[in-house]
Amino acid sequence: MERPLRIGIIAGELSGDTLGEGFIKAVKQQYPDAEFVGIGGPKMIAQGCESLFDMEELAVMGLVEVLGRLPRLLKVKAELVQYFTQNPPDVFIGIDAPDFNLRLELDLKQAGIKTVHYVSPSVWAWRQKRIFKIEAATNLVLAFLPFEKAFYDKFNVPCEFIGHTLADSIPLESEQAPARELLGLEQDKKWLAVLPGSRGSELKMLSEPFIETCKLLHKKFPELGFVVALVNQKRREQFEQAWKELAPELDFKLVDDTARNVITASDAVMLASGTVALECMLLKRPMVVGYRVNAFTAFLAKRLLKTKYVSLPNILADDELVKEYLQDECTPDNLFTEVSRLLESDNKLMLDKFTEMHHWIRKDADQQAANAVLKLIEK
Repeated sequence: MERPLRIGIIAGELSGDTLGEGFIKAVKQQYPDAEFVGIGGPKMIAQGCESLFDMEELAVMGLVEVLGRLPRLLKVKAELVQYFTQNPPDVFIGIDAPDFNLRLELDLKQAGIKTVHYVSPSVWAWRQKRIFKIEAATNLVLAFLPFEKAFYDKFNVPCEFIGHTLADSIPLESEQAPARELLGLEQDKKWLAVLPGSRGSELKMLSEPFIETCKLLHKKFPELGFVVALVNQKRREQFEQAWKELAPELDFKLVDDTARNVITASDAVMLASGTVALECMLLKRPMVVGYRVNAFTAFLAKRLLKTKYVSLPNILADDELVKEYLQDECTPDNLFTEVSRLLESDNKLMLDKFTEMHHWIRKDADQQAANAVLKLIEK
């Protein structure tokens, strides 16, 4: 009897757990008795993935935290290398977490195991030399976005564009009214979604310009409502403090929820750059991007950044569909002017392009990922 398909798989955080879950389901449609072993979160484990370590072990962010955990991370990596070389899987898939996974993939590939890296690291934007490290560590990269594949193709590094899972999970049209009801927002007025980021450093830089912008907007549109998405209690406290100091007279509706419902409920969005801009594009809401980082990071970014734009909708379109106000341009006056324009026009050109781009990246990514991996191992 032929032994079942064995797949090594590692996700380092919750977003990776969701990708892993979809991937496992898609493989099981073709190979119901396939086995999955590595590191997964609750969703992957529920799909029958055997997790050798707790996923929390890998979920460290920031240099200082990583350094404190380094001895443990190295030990986990060494044990995984030993486990997989003694029990070689048909293929190994590292989901995101590139600092950990690419090192592990390199060791496994050198031991003769086929490796796949799922979610392209942002090489195309920052350190282009990293692509050679990726080539050494992988047999295939699975990329969410078409311009990523184009970049790998330029260097002849095997890469499949599989579409973006967000484009699969977000419908082509998102209704405003149910989202408003869910968040307890009045239906008969206009709402601006204010999304000042998910990291402490982002809120520190952006709370002030965003709140000052809302002050200006309130004078021009006294009926406009402001709804703010805050990812956790720490961010909420941070925003509340800035609000009290800068504009206690304004009425912000604070929501402890992911950005998705807040964007869906809104008429226009003012946001920090990041994945949220892609989500906003897929939800078809007009937006403006404001972003500030400290002077040193800005100096580095200017030298390292290889793209014309910072927000994904613009990078995808290769055009400034969405206004980006960065660093010194991220001022209340600039943001106010653009938000006013968005609130006073139908934004048809922008939204039609958003719909077109939604179709570009909506390809059933789970299924595409499974197909690409099975093709690699000739199943």
